[in-house]
Amino acid sequence: MRRTPRAAARFLGLVPLAALFALAALAWWPVYGSPAFVVAATGAVVLGTAIGVVGAWRRWPSWLLGLSTVGAIAVTGVPLAVPGGAVAGVLPSLDGLRRLATGVVTGWRQLLTITLPVGDYQELLVSAFVLLLLAAVVASSVALRGRYPELGSVPPLVALLAGVAFGPRTAELPVLVGVGALVTCVAWSAAARRGRRRGTRAAARDASGRLRLGVGVRSALAGVLVLAVTGAAGAAAAGVLAPPSDRHVLRDVVVQPFDPRTEPSPLAGFRRYLRADRVDEVMLRVTGLPEGARIRIATLDSYDGVVFAAGSGDVDPASGSFVRFPGRVGAADAGGDTRLRVTVEGYRGVWVPTVGELHDIAFLGDRAAMLDDGFRLNDATGTAAELAGVEHGTSYLLEASGPVTSSLEGLADEVPGGAEVPRRAEPPEALVRALDGYLGDAASPGEQLAAAIRGLRSEGYISHGLGAEEPPSRSGHSLDRIGELFAGTRMVGDAEQYAVAAALMATRLGFPSRVVVGFAPSSAGTDAETLVRGSDISAWIEVDTAQNGWVAIDPVPESRPIPEEEPQEPTPVTRPESIVPPPADRPDPRDAQTDPDTASEQPIDHDTTLETLLGVLRTTALVLLGLLVLLAPFLLILLAKARRRRLRATAPGSLARIRGGWDEFADLVVDHGLPVPAAATRTEFAAVVGTLPSRVLAAVVDRAVFSPEAPSEADAERVWRAVGELRHALDAGRTRRAQWRARLSVRSLGGGSARMLLRRRSVS
Repeated sequence: MRRTPRAAARFLGLVPLAALFALAALAWWPVYGSPAFVVAATGAVVLGTAIGVVGAWRRWPSWLLGLSTVGAIAVTGVPLAVPGGAVAGVLPSLDGLRRLATGVVTGWRQLLTITLPVGDYQELLVSAFVLLLLAAVVASSVALRGRYPELGSVPPLVALLAGVAFGPRTAELPVLVGVGALVTCVAWSAAARRGRRRGTRAAARDASGRLRLGVGVRSALAGVLVLAVTGAAGAAAAGVLAPPSDRHVLRDVVVQPFDPRTEPSPLAGFRRYLRADRVDEVMLRVTGLPEGARIRIATLDSYDGVVFAAGSGDVDPASGSFVRFPGRVGAADAGGDTRLRVTVEGYRGVWVPTVGELHDIAFLGDRAAMLDDGFRLNDATGTAAELAGVEHGTSYLLEASGPVTSSLEGLADEVPGGAEVPRRAEPPEALVRALDGYLGDAASPGEQLAAAIRGLRSEGYISHGLGAEEPPSRSGHSLDRIGELFAGTRMVGDAEQYAVAAALMATRLGFPSRVVVGFAPSSAGTDAETLVRGSDISAWIEVDTAQNGWVAIDPVPESRPIPEEEPQEPTPVTRPESIVPPPADRPDPRDAQTDPDTASEQPIDHDTTLETLLGVLRTTALVLLGLLVLLAPFLLILLAKARRRRLRATAPGSLARIRGGWDEFADLVVDHGLPVPAAATRTEFAAVVGTLPSRVLAAVVDRAVFSPEAPSEADAERVWRAVGELRHALDAGRTRRAQWRARLSVRSLGGGSARMLLRRRSVS
């Protein structure tokens, strides 16, 4: 019966534990984003807590607790974390157990190589389920059986940090999760410490007869003061040691299984579709393609001056990150989705033809499982890839939202968006001059971009340069080829060059841009089957706008007759020679020139020693500043106690110094953790210490306080000398760690001691 209040207090610790697990589940929510995760997380926490409670009640050893946890995972893991492998939704099947074991081993790696959120895709829920269940078992066991129950907050905090590390690059509700976890942990720790110190009190009354504040209030005041000083020091250091603005998670550093930069750019092979043997070949059979829709092969956003490619991980990790696709992603727009059936005929390659923004894809046929495992998607550009490659006979169903397209009239109202794309090489001078000529009176960025596209369409001519096609048109889209496009008297190229030129112009005008390679079928219908041939290959651009996001623009001119090239230089006209007298003799200007002064052109030698010294000093200052922030709470405690001791030792009057000496001794006893009874006299207080010098000190102080005669200065000196000796006696036999723990203890701070630190000395 005596243990009932303590047991009830222990069980109350499950309340903050539940709050911490709710915050941990909230941190994992962006990873899954599915009701199945709510069921799995709730079941894991409830089951793990139940195991911990029963283990504490029955006093289970650690091996039995671990065995029970493994059994719970085996029995409930399939219906909760792998619902597709459960019989009747409640019983684990053999296939479900196999998938459960696979998820425990490989689920962590797969979470870093897949598009978020993953929902209940395959067995990826197993990772969060196992982590939360293990954390709940450990946390509840520590909270109910440990000496320090507040340490039960560590497992849910680990689960919370894991959710952040495995989550997306964009945080969701970071303030709620972070501040909520901090407040819960501090409140639980304060309540647990107060319960342990309930029997430990400082002297109940001071010399004036006023009650001192309790130890719990003192600790709270000291904690608030320490947090205030630490927060001020952290705010002062924030300007120097500011964290990076970008959030870095594990998926930023993990090696992705597919690197697009190892594949040839589809734009480089643009004209192979237009060869005589492939121009009329059926590449794809598409059912349900809307009128005017285009089929994307790949989106290219990286340009090094030679090749437009997909992805540049050195600049933007999202640009070249291709991860697994967990089934349906995103919410379908009402009435605006496109549902297609695609059958591959002559098309080959690693890039999967898609339309617009992909929401769902389902492969058909015998290779469906293999193709599904090898499918990768870049969510930033909408480009899809298949590790096994697509070939003749590959068939799939896809659901997507149609891309936003813009006319030149509508483009005039657009302004550049804020999307990040890899840096581009500087455009050739010929393109810049042509762009300046296209702009004319256009003022806004949208009007300027529309004028540039209109100029390309009006001045450009189409020629693929294949066979006997005239005039010749060189393939490629390097800066040299783009400069050649604008250098002559007529602009001749095809979609490969015009798309790159338009992208460079849009970038120069401030619009983030990228090139899209794909098919533009000449005819399509929502119900009829569309035959996509090699002649339908095309390229266009997408620009990011603040109003509509990524907008597709076609800069390719219409096919029309190409005029004859005009001569670049007029034929010189012969004129009769005029007789002009020779000029008068003049001195050779070279004889009057002096040698240039090259003294100023000599390179200036920099003092590398001074630069190195300044760098070392700056690094040292940053390190010292960081150490100062970390040590600020401890230095504050030591300075507060030193000031309190000095005020007591230099108080006006010998009696005040004697009382201050006893108060100093009493605080030393409290800081060393000795159990002092409430309302104890000095003699009873000294009896707790149990040494003869402490009893003598108590008698000397009582005689000085209650004696009708004022004590002498020598008595005050002897009291303070005895306090110093008793300090060493209290430290004797203790480890250095215990000694520092007593010096840094805040048990004696607060109440009257805190008021003493803030008072000014009176002038006697």
